[in-house]
Amino acid sequence: MAQSEKSPNGGMKLILGLVVAAVIAGAGYYFYSKQETEKSADKTGETVKLAENVMGSADAPITVIEYSSMTCGHCATFHNDTLPGLKEKYIKTGKVKYIVREFPLDQLATAAFMLGRCLPKRDAYFDFVDVLYAKQREWAYVEDRVGALKTIAKQAGFTDETFKACLDDKKLFAQVLAVKNAGSAEFRIRSTPTFFVNGTRLEGAQPLEEFEKLFKPLLEK
Repeated sequence: MAQSEKSPNGGMKLILGLVVAAVIAGAGYYFYSKQETEKSADKTGETVKLAENVMGSADAPITVIEYSSMTCGHCATFHNDTLPGLKEKYIKTGKVKYIVREFPLDQLATAAFMLGRCLPKRDAYFDFVDVLYAKQREWAYVEDRVGALKTIAKQAGFTDETFKACLDDKKLFAQVLAVKNAGSAEFRIRSTPTFFVNGTRLEGAQPLEEFEKLFKPLLEK
């Protein structure tokens, strides 16, 4: 994706510059665990952690991990077409625990993930992500992408000030990039979405049936 046009928003300009530099260098049934990602070092060598966002029961026999990018069209297809069925049949029923790990493919996706992390109520993260994927073409593929993203963020409770403050958060920026770097280095993530079903790799916006093929033997144990 091409770099966003210049914006009067200082926070967004900062995040765009940082991401470009990094690239050049190298309700109801939502339950959240206190799990954290594996320790990962950012480009300065500082160890950073980012708590996982987990949907589903901690005791679920199946764990689905998705490496996702908010501006990825295939990711939107999965979230809009497959995830609803996965929620109803497997997450709500306690069979699957679902985790999203940030793997932003561009600066705008990084900003979108950071906003999700900045929501005052942590249990709103997945709702916010769902909205961004459902409305992806309204903010990720328009001329004023920053303005469109801010409009949606304001509907989630952000103000001009909190929007800017979130995107100015250098620590959060480093944490999100550390998740991506760990996915790339440790699990060789090269495209999104990439899934792991109890450790078995599955790539692309697969329909629910493909997940169920992997679920069946795991649920029969």
